[in-house]
Amino acid sequence: MTNGIPKLKSPQDLLTQEIKEIHSAERQLSRAIPKLAKAVSSEKLREMLQRRKEQGAVLIEALDEALGEMEVSKTRVKNVAIEGLIEDAAQHIDEINDEKMLDVALIDAVQKVEHYCIAAWGTARAMGELFGQPKVVEAMQTAIDEGKRYDEEMTQLAESEIYPAMLEEEEEERKGSSRGR
Repeated sequence: MTNGIPKLKSPQDLLTQEIKEIHSAERQLSRAIPKLAKAVSSEKLREMLQRRKEQGAVLIEALDEALGEMEVSKTRVKNVAIEGLIEDAAQHIDEINDEKMLDVALIDAVQKVEHYCIAAWGTARAMGELFGQPKVVEAMQTAIDEGKRYDEEMTQLAESEIYPAMLEEEEEERKGSSRGR
């Protein structure tokens, strides 16, 4: 074992490791999302975060089934990449006092997480296809489809409401400070 990652002896081991890392990422996200949701000011963003948590719970169940079908041990691994992305989001919560600016920063952080997940799901789906693992393929394709749709909806929310709200607040503050001169 090197750096917490077991020695991978076969391509099948690589798929197993990828599935376990995705499982870890989803578990970590399920614990982090409530803190993110509590920090945002946009109700729509809060609802989207809750929906992502629910999608993650369904994916965890599908991954458990896939691991069972693959007949591999359910030893846990820690996905350090997602851990870093979550820490980045938590840092925004600690450092940004303006609620509109925080919403923008958290959409950015959540989309980074989602893009990472989409890449991991795509890799696992392709490897599942290669190794004849239909439950992996099905779970990952569902996750990819939902993830891409979620990412697009986040972009739409950001562009139509979150970014304009931040700019409007900034403009109001700028006008207020120029009147006080």
